[in-house]
Amino acid sequence: MRNRRGRVAKWGCVVVMLLFAAVCCAAPVGNAISAYVALKAGAQDDGGIAEGGSAADIPPRMLTAYKKAVQQVDKHVPKCQGMRWPVLAGIAKVESNHAVGRNIADTGDIRPKIYGVLLNGSGAGGNTTSFPDTDGGKWDGNSQGERAVGPFQFLPSTWEGVWKDAGGTTVADPHNADDAALGAAIYLCGNGRDLTKRAQLKAAILQYNQSGEYVANVLGWIDQYTAAAKDPDLKNVSGRVRTVIEAALSQRGVPYSWGGGNAKGKSYGICCTRSGRSGTGIKGFDCSGLTQYAYAKAGISLPRVAAAQAGVGQRIPASLGTLALKPGDLVFFATAPGRDATIYHVGIYLGSGQMVNAPKPGTVVRLDGVNTMSGFAGGARLL
Repeated sequence: MRNRRGRVAKWGCVVVMLLFAAVCCAAPVGNAISAYVALKAGAQDDGGIAEGGSAADIPPRMLTAYKKAVQQVDKHVPKCQGMRWPVLAGIAKVESNHAVGRNIADTGDIRPKIYGVLLNGSGAGGNTTSFPDTDGGKWDGNSQGERAVGPFQFLPSTWEGVWKDAGGTTVADPHNADDAALGAAIYLCGNGRDLTKRAQLKAAILQYNQSGEYVANVLGWIDQYTAAAKDPDLKNVSGRVRTVIEAALSQRGVPYSWGGGNAKGKSYGICCTRSGRSGTGIKGFDCSGLTQYAYAKAGISLPRVAAAQAGVGQRIPASLGTLALKPGDLVFFATAPGRDATIYHVGIYLGSGQMVNAPKPGTVVRLDGVNTMSGFAGGARLL
């Protein structure tokens, strides 16, 4: 749909001692926010994982639109397989951040409307190609050229080829959540892709935007939303391992607090991250505070620092891969895997590639895929 280049979000993370309380944290290195034709925005924040990552960061009405599109797409592309809401959410996250900040009516109409930049070849931010107007301003509000529209940022010319009415009206509108999500599902399905196959999913995203960095960014979001959408299977987990996991899962939705949490539960954090984010007014957990709390429920005392927690129990080297992990294991991430002193983050492994995670400021305790964080540094088995 669009040719665009951007920086893939990469986040570094460090462990520091502040006010005698060691906490796991993250320092910003860079971030990419999708914008048409390599128009780059420089938002930065703390995090060892890309921002968001659970259904909690999607406005409920947008999530409804994604799920509705999945139910309807078979009617329009019957040969399509594997369309699911995390695929649509991954695209919409990068394209418009799920229309966050806009009013989304019960009908799905989004106001104010979302417009991309005018593609007039001005050269600003990589906008080097002029796209002549195709819709007379009907969708993009400008008859002098083209600009992308709606939460899925369709070009008007592309929209005219994929739109289907999702809500029982006579015209499909790219500024309507339901219509836009269905249009995106149809576009990604092509003539009948099998999106359960990674190669075909990549091809679908590449069709949407011909940039390898864009594909990697969207796939990262899809993996995060997929992990968040699954409930962990604990049927074969028992004893103290189950106690640890259930304790961690019971805190889902609790805010991340820099320096917050301990063996007794959530607590107010401290100040401040390298970018100035403070936990002093937030009652919750950081990553190592959460693991301290969960393991305390099973009678195990952990050190406060993520790197120190790697020295407890049976160490599982990163070289063995994630398949060596078992439910209840601590799972670590480092800036230099193989050097435990560089470990910056810890989670609790659930199985099937998932972990309970307190990722970074501005997020909540949630489920994430282990592969959504960089620097896998193995694990530790305490039970």
